[in-house]
Amino acid sequence: MDKKIISLIVPAYNEEEVIEIFYQRTKGVFNELPAYDFEVLFINDGSKDNTLEVLKNLFIEDRRYGYISLARNYGKEIAMAAGFDHVTGDAVIIIDVDLQDPPELIIDMIAKWEEGYEDVYAQRLSRDGETWLKKWTSKMFYRILARMTKVEIQKDTGDFRLLSRNALDALKQYRESERYTKGLFSLIGFKKIAIPYHRDPRAAGTTKWNYFKLVNLAIEGVTSFTTAPLKIASFIGVILALFSFVFMLIIIFKTLVYGDPVQGYPSMISIVLFLGGIQLLSLGIIGEYIGRTFLETKNRPLYFIGEMSLNNNIEAIKKEPNYIKEITK
Repeated sequence: MDKKIISLIVPAYNEEEVIEIFYQRTKGVFNELPAYDFEVLFINDGSKDNTLEVLKNLFIEDRRYGYISLARNYGKEIAMAAGFDHVTGDAVIIIDVDLQDPPELIIDMIAKWEEGYEDVYAQRLSRDGETWLKKWTSKMFYRILARMTKVEIQKDTGDFRLLSRNALDALKQYRESERYTKGLFSLIGFKKIAIPYHRDPRAAGTTKWNYFKLVNLAIEGVTSFTTAPLKIASFIGVILALFSFVFMLIIIFKTLVYGDPVQGYPSMISIVLFLGGIQLLSLGIIGEYIGRTFLETKNRPLYFIGEMSLNNNIEAIKKEPNYIKEITK
């Protein structure tokens, strides 16, 4: 009887220091699950260090650990999409190479999958190695997003999860270039269950995220799954217009009845600056949506591949529309 195949998608950007540790940890997990075959697909997202060379050596050592090297740095969201397109397993697990998400949890994920769940996601109880500011802002963002969107997005949850083949095939149908995959996981539906865990500090190396990237990801999440900011901007505009009309009537009444002079320059410039700020904020919100619509209408390819080495169906690889420079079978 053929064994079921479990695929791991592992995005990597400048992670040469931790790949060997990741290999040893995951290999130990695979040894505990002899009833399954495993394939690991690293997505080298345009790394500038020796990540690609380390992955090539690892593939020679263990053919289960293949890699795709993207033509440039596209970001983690696109890197995951490249992984979705090329894995062949009956189920797929997305996991970071930095080992903040423990590979040992894969055993529990597969058990839940065998029970019939098609989206088994890891839910963080704690986040060691991260600043309180990052944890607090992340918590607040997901709380706010949950209130703004009609799609139920899991709280305290990242990309670490197992998806069935059915869920993965549904996810692959979303081809937008401005991606927020955490929301897409919720959008596809399917039977879900959470596995709580404590997130560990990085095993080696440094984080590639900064607050600018996190803010940009947050904007992606909001604009991809809700038009609430546009409604809020309209609501503020209506309130200010009503307030301005009432204030104008008061000024006219006081001037005609009591002969009070119009207030001077300081009050006028304060109102002008305030209204100008609100207008620019509203234009910025509208611009974010228009800009994303503009990018999507271009229908550009999500990514291009520089080189790749896989240990799966070579004929399936040849059908991919992306440029393939090198294939090692």
